[in-house]
Amino acid sequence: MRESVRLPCQAGSFYASSERALRKQIEECFRHNFGSRALPNVREQGPRKAIALVSPHAGYMYSGPVAAKGYAYVADDGRPDAIVIVGPNHTGYGTGVSIMLGGVWRTPLGDVRINAELATDIQRFSKFIDVDSGAHLYEHSIEVQLPFLQYVYGSFLFVPICMRMQDLKVSRDVGAAIARASAGKNVLIIASTDLSHYEPQSIAEKKDRLALDAISHLDEEELQSVVEARGISMCGYGPVSAAIVASKTLGAEKAVLLQHKTSGDMTGDKRQVVGYASAVMVK
Repeated sequence: MRESVRLPCQAGSFYASSERALRKQIEECFRHNFGSRALPNVREQGPRKAIALVSPHAGYMYSGPVAAKGYAYVADDGRPDAIVIVGPNHTGYGTGVSIMLGGVWRTPLGDVRINAELATDIQRFSKFIDVDSGAHLYEHSIEVQLPFLQYVYGSFLFVPICMRMQDLKVSRDVGAAIARASAGKNVLIIASTDLSHYEPQSIAEKKDRLALDAISHLDEEELQSVVEARGISMCGYGPVSAAIVASKTLGAEKAVLLQHKTSGDMTGDKRQVVGYASAVMVK
């Protein structure tokens, strides 16, 4: 039986389409003043205190340095055995919450294999997660994380989960399923999200701070409430909520904000910006 291959849909758009150009682009993100200002090194005997990473998913020219700040942190923290990436569904394709149980995802840096055992357990422990590859075909929120992870770790196994339904009940279910399947294992969870969309810089910074405060409190209910009450156009509040739930179950004691910038900080045009943050939930 032929193995399924999920082809990249954003190579040449959100990030460079050739291996050489993509590696150079990622290195520029790490070296940027908003990034780690140096290339990462994996500390093989790292403490593995980070349970979850919040990471942005815009084009690398906009959010790449902010993402790089987070990836430098987890590189220094050590090497996970598997990575669960939870992202929002921007396209509307597929079921409410969609997972893939096998196959590989291709990027210009090579193929990344799905951890079938971990994915199967997560799906089995959830009331809402369906097996559905269609939701992933044109979705960028998970794909754009992979080249950074490939650059940092080389080969790794991962699980993709795409959330169109992001309410508190569903987010808690997804987070609990990830935690149950990951218990006793060396797993890193990545919640893929951008923050405020197309707001003036001053307004975006205030709204982003409210969401980031809720994340710092490890409070998924506070995050969902403030997103709704204040009209924060954070696209991945469900994935972040799920990551908070999973992290607390797996022993997280605090969340640390690593970087927060906007597209306006990158381009200088602060009239209509998108917010980006990297944060880690650690034990």
